[in-house]
Amino acid sequence: MRSIKELAGIVSKEIENCLGSVSDEAFQKGLREIEAADQIFVAGAGRSGLAIRGLAMRLMHAGKKVHVVGDVTTPKITEKDLLIIGSGSGSTEALQCYAKKCKNIGARLLLLTIVPESPIGALADSIIRIPAPSSKARNAAETTDSLQPMGSLFEQSLFILGDCLTLEYMEQHRLNGEDMFQAHHANLE
Repeated sequence: MRSIKELAGIVSKEIENCLGSVSDEAFQKGLREIEAADQIFVAGAGRSGLAIRGLAMRLMHAGKKVHVVGDVTTPKITEKDLLIIGSGSGSTEALQCYAKKCKNIGARLLLLTIVPESPIGALADSIIRIPAPSSKARNAAETTDSLQPMGSLFEQSLFILGDCLTLEYMEQHRLNGEDMFQAHHANLE
């Protein structure tokens, strides 16, 4: 039986190896997309959807106007806005519909995925490839190894990538966590 310390070490090393393989150029381009957008919309399904919501929350804390697709208060997207989709396979049907609608309206699309050559990838203006293995992305080239089931490494890496994007955004805007907390953290708690 393995200890929690050993298991946490395995998972942490997998995330480090995976995100260490992400292109700095793609990361910076994604950051520029976030910077340029008037409003940001995020979408994902399942555990990827949970991870992408974490990015939405932190970008809101950093002062961006951010919305989760499908929430009842989500406004319309315009050509000045950015849709960020988190999808390991890049082929989830509902997310493909959002991507097509986004492009028809003229908004920008940033895809965070394992498979850049996916249907959503074909529509994306920018792609950050997360080279994690997943049973939904078996055709993906050059993925890192993982002992974890299904898409766990992708979902974990997606969450951490969101935090990395936020950290770099904070650096560029000279923001700190305390200021963000005071300015934008929920107070109806």
